[in-house]
Amino acid sequence: MAGGSTASDDFSVVVLASDLGIDARPFLSAPADGVTEQPPDDHDWHDCPSSFSFSDEDFSDLEALQFFRLQGSDKKGNRICRIVGKCFPAAVISAERLKKYVFHKIFSEIPEGPFCIVYMHTTVQKEDNSPGMTILRWIYEDLPADVKDRLQVVYFLHPGLRSRLVFATLGRLFLSGNLYWKIKYVSRLQYLWDDIKKGEIEILEFVKKHDDILEHRPLTDYGIEPDPLHLTEIPSMAYSFGRNEERWTSRGFMS
Repeated sequence: MAGGSTASDDFSVVVLASDLGIDARPFLSAPADGVTEQPPDDHDWHDCPSSFSFSDEDFSDLEALQFFRLQGSDKKGNRICRIVGKCFPAAVISAERLKKYVFHKIFSEIPEGPFCIVYMHTTVQKEDNSPGMTILRWIYEDLPADVKDRLQVVYFLHPGLRSRLVFATLGRLFLSGNLYWKIKYVSRLQYLWDDIKKGEIEILEFVKKHDDILEHRPLTDYGIEPDPLHLTEIPSMAYSFGRNEERWTSRGFMS
């Protein structure tokens, strides 16, 4: 029949997804002799670059700040990641770079085993030192599941009233349940030693001084700062006002 099809009229449709990483040229170009070339038996396999490998990144500037350091262990044997919030310049470091640095530190220095975080919130200023809760949540949620499981506890040293309120009201919304219940507030260094032996972690001098201030002014923990302007240190003005009054009176008599 005239309308019959021949072998040369046959065709096939091959649909390839664009994200499979497959070279489509062998499927789209027919060989000149009409014989389909069979793939070789031996394949060259190439490892895909890990998204957690940052060997080419230069983190020397962040290392110099020493806001994230691996130190000793707590009493339960968890390796300590010490984070000093005051040393972190949030205004000049992007969230993406912070995430890469955190991943680099964890995968290069704590590749296995349980660990904990000692976060020192001492004298932290929100505008200067805090990357924001949403960014911290984003970094934590992108960690592999096994790393999240290995994180045992977060010691939150010197939490202010604002931090307590934020975590109490919004913490469950912005933080996953596992992380929320791992946070342990530590208001004084003496309570930190209940879980960590002295000498296992370096305490910076300004942290010690702030802790001494809190010992003498405990209401500061609750956002109550007695005499915040230090008015009790200003000499009394009553005597000077009296002197001025006498001066004006004497001038009245002289006139």
